[in-house]
Amino acid sequence: MNWIDKLERRFGRYGIPHLVNGLIIGQLAVGLFILIINWKLALFLSLDRAAVLSGQVWRLVTFLFQPIWLGSVLGILNLFFYFWIGNSLTRAWGDFRITLYLALGVLGAWISAFITGGASASGIYLSMLFAYCWMWPNQGALLWGIIPFKMKYLGWFELAIWVWEFVRGGMDTRLSLVLGMAGFLAFFGREVFDWCKDTILGYKRRRDWQNRNNRW
Repeated sequence: MNWIDKLERRFGRYGIPHLVNGLIIGQLAVGLFILIINWKLALFLSLDRAAVLSGQVWRLVTFLFQPIWLGSVLGILNLFFYFWIGNSLTRAWGDFRITLYLALGVLGAWISAFITGGASASGIYLSMLFAYCWMWPNQGALLWGIIPFKMKYLGWFELAIWVWEFVRGGMDTRLSLVLGMAGFLAFFGREVFDWCKDTILGYKRRRDWQNRNNRW
C-alpha cells in the first residue's frame, strides 16, 4: 500500500472527519422521511445518467443516502451494523484512508452509471463489510444480539450473495457490483490475489503429497 502512504503524506489533511457517521445518519434520516412523510423523495436521489446530464448534478452525491436498509429483513439494525463497521475502519485507518476508500467506490459508481445508465451505493457499503471481514476475520459478533459468530463467516455469506447477484444480474448490475468494490480492490486486491494463489498452491501440494503416499 505504498501508493496510499504517499497519498496520505501529501493529501492527508483532506480526509473528511466523521464521514461514516454522516453517511449513516443521512441514510437513516432520508429513509425515515421516505417512510413517514413523502416516498417521492426517493425518485430524486438515485444515480441516473440521464438525470445528471439534464442538470440534476446533486445525484452524484445523494445516491449515497438512498436508503439501502429499507425493505431488508433487519432494517435499521443493518444500518447500525454498518455504523459499527465503518467507525472501526475509521479508527484503524484514520480520516484520510476511509475517505479515500469510499471515494474510490463513489468514483466506481459514477463510471458504472455513465456506462450503463445507473448505479446504486449498495456495493460501496458492502465493500466496508468486506474490508472489516478481511482485516479482522476472527472478530466475534452477535447475530440479532443473541447468536455468536465470527465475521469471516458473515463475509463468506455476503460474498455468496454478491456472486449470486452478479451471475443473475444484467450488465448494469454486474458493473455496479464490481466498480462499487473499487475501494476494496485498491486496498486489498493484491493481498486477496496472493491469498488465493497460496491457497491453490497449498491445495495442489497436499493433493500431490497424498497421491504419492497412496501409491505406496
